[in-house]
Parts: sequence; structure tokens; C-alpha cells
Amino acid sequence: MTHLFKRLALYVLGIFFLAACNKHITETDQEKLPRRKLQDLVFTLDSISDFKPNLFYTKISTKFSDTNREISFKTSIRMVQDSAINAMITYASLPIVNSVITKDSVVIVNKKDKCYIRQSLDYIKENFAVDFSFTNIEELILGLPVDFDSAQKYFMVHDPYNYIISSHKKREMRRNERLAKEDLIIQYVLTDDAKALKGMYIESPSDSASIKVDYITREIVGGFDLPKEVFIQIISPRNNMRIFMDYEKTEVNERRELILIIPENYEECK
Repeated sequence: MTHLFKRLALYVLGIFFLAACNKHITETDQEKLPRRKLQDLVFTLDSISDFKPNLFYTKISTKFSDTNREISFKTSIRMVQDSAINAMITYASLPIVNSVITKDSVVIVNKKDKCYIRQSLDYIKENFAVDFSFTNIEELILGLPVDFDSAQKYFMVHDPYNYIISSHKKREMRRNERLAKEDLIIQYVLTDDAKALKGMYIESPSDSASIKVDYITREIVGGFDLPKEVFIQIISPRNNMRIFMDYEKTEVNERRELILIIPENYEECK
């Protein structure tokens, strides 16, 4: 059990990246969708990309699995826009991992083993194979298009059953060895009414890693269109991590204190 809690501390960031469902984001049984112009779909992404609450709270029922284990736990998320994310994991109703992520640091407190991890944001890439910024994590939690830039040129992926916008041309994705090391290949999938984000496929060629995100269902809270059920999967040379997340008791712009205390007797986790 001690080993399990150590792994949970390591994977606390993974709750923002993973999940599992039976269908890929591009699979569907519906009829062909009406044609839409590229500029209209890009406008939709632009209009929702920065629409986020100043304060955010949710409790997530989480089912996690990777190549070695399966486990269910609860995760409470408190977030201050562009500043800090506080995530606490409870297992069997007991708090076992608490963490705070800022724009330049990650601090994780393992209550079971009485130790802590204090690292730069590079910790995310070192353990999850993808170089994500604080803003990218925030976007994933809130169901926003990751790394969207209105100044960038985007391309339509021709799929009669889905509205898909890509950061790269098809031939560039086939020749991804030519892409800059920092480049992410991102495909955004919009809902059938082209008004919200349905899912994303994110590939990091330099890390041989990919992330698939499905926002299975959404809900309106305080005027914000937020995730309800989410499936995310990370595939890398080292692991295949999957999590299904169900957001519960979501609140926006309601003040909740972010607390992270490292007791004096805690040592750095080995």
C-alpha cells in the first residue's frame, strides 16, 4: 500500500491529463454534418479560448489506470485564474495527497508517507512526457482549447462527421520529423453545433507522446460551459495512462482558500 501512495503522489498531475471511454473523438454513428467555413470554426475557438472564471472549484470522481494498476479516488480542485491550482486527492475518504501548481513550480505533499516534492514546472514533462505550461493545465481543466493562438494559421481536417481544426497541415503531420522540437500538433474537435469544444488530440513528436481528450458531457455553471464527464489518455514510450473524471459540485467565482502546509517533520520524497 505504501508503494501505491507513492505512485499517487507522482501521478497527482496526471488527473489533468487522462481518462477512458469506448469511442475515439472522431468516431460517430450520426449523419454527415452540414459544411462549415474554416474561418467560422476558428472564430468559435477564439471566442471560447479566453472565457474562463476568475475562481473555480470542483470535486472530481476519478478512475485511474495505467499499465500497472487501476484505482478510484476523489480529487478536489481549487483554482485562481492565471495564478495557482490546488489539487487534493482523497482515498477512502482520507486526504492522502495535496498539491499546488503555479506558473513556475509544483509542490506535492504526500500525507501517507510524510514527505514532499518541490520541483519546477519541468516536473510535468519529466514524468508525463509532454511539456505543458500552467496555462495549458488550466485550459484542460476548464475544457478550453489548449494552446490556441488567434494569430496562428489553422487548417480544416476533412471529416464529414466531425468539425476538426488542426494546427498543422496533413503532410506536415506525416513529416513530423521536420517540426521544431517545441511544436505540438493539436487537433481541436468541435461539437456538432460548432459552438463548443468536444475534444482534442495533442501530439508531441519530439517526446513520442500523445494525449487524447474527450469532453463527453458538459454543464453550464454561472454562465460558463464547463466539463462534466471527461476522458483523457496519455500514451508515451514509458506508459499508457487513462482516467475517467466526473466533475461534481462545480462552482465558479466563489472564494475558497487554497491551503498547502508542509509539516516540519516531513522530508523530501525519495
